[in-house]
Amino acid sequence: MRIVLLWSLVIVGTGLTGLLVWRQLDHRADRIEMDRLSGFQRVNPPRFFGNMVADLPEPARRYFTFAIAEGTPLYTVARLEMEGQFGMGDKANPRYVPMRATQVLAAPYGFVWAMSGGSGAMRMSGSDSGTWTRFWLAGLAPVARFGGDANHTRSAFGRYVAEAIFWTPAAVLPGPNVVWEPVSDSISRMTMRHDGLEQTVDITVAEDGRLIQVRFLRWSDANPEKQHRLQPFGGYLSEFRDFDGFRLPTKVEAGNDFETDAYFPFFIAHVTDISFPR
Repeated sequence: MRIVLLWSLVIVGTGLTGLLVWRQLDHRADRIEMDRLSGFQRVNPPRFFGNMVADLPEPARRYFTFAIAEGTPLYTVARLEMEGQFGMGDKANPRYVPMRATQVLAAPYGFVWAMSGGSGAMRMSGSDSGTWTRFWLAGLAPVARFGGDANHTRSAFGRYVAEAIFWTPAAVLPGPNVVWEPVSDSISRMTMRHDGLEQTVDITVAEDGRLIQVRFLRWSDANPEKQHRLQPFGGYLSEFRDFDGFRLPTKVEAGNDFETDAYFPFFIAHVTDISFPR
């Protein structure tokens, strides 16, 4: 009986050790990818001047001149610290849990969002990126592991291109792979292309240049059929603060089925810090 008990303890201990090592490898992958993305930051970037956007549609021009102060170095990679709520359910039963996260955003090359949330036995942690989605329950049980395919890559690209508009505006200045078009007196449309991917995002801009909202069609399987397809996604932006010459929103509420009756804001974030690694 003692031998059986001993072997049981050995097996359980080996299993727990394996899970802990697996979790640490995920942490290491997060750090490596964050460092890789941070490496896309230019050492001596050009500085912003209003004539760079003088020929853009009026809402886009207002947006850039509000978001970037004259003479600001055009850093395109940002590191964000945030806290807030993450919805684990649906509109009828949101099941919001508190969360904290660190994100490195480097459009058009990728992003990493590493979070922890919940409490007790229901504590969640893990990361989302342009390559993977990996989440753990209580730091020991892998509950979501997917990515590395075309559907995930396309969906992730939509997310971080949209986020680049409001958190790294220098990354969406007009260029060979970024085009701005007029839509109305308050709306402009941006299209970014990279490595065979393309994403269009509409922005709504206030008279003073503040971004009010972003909306786009995102490639997603967040639907009852669990089938990947284009569907509305977007969010509302507020509480702007200055960060090294950039005026950026620190409150973001976003979700699927944006501007429809089914809209569910599963992501509610309050940004506590934004820096530009260099």
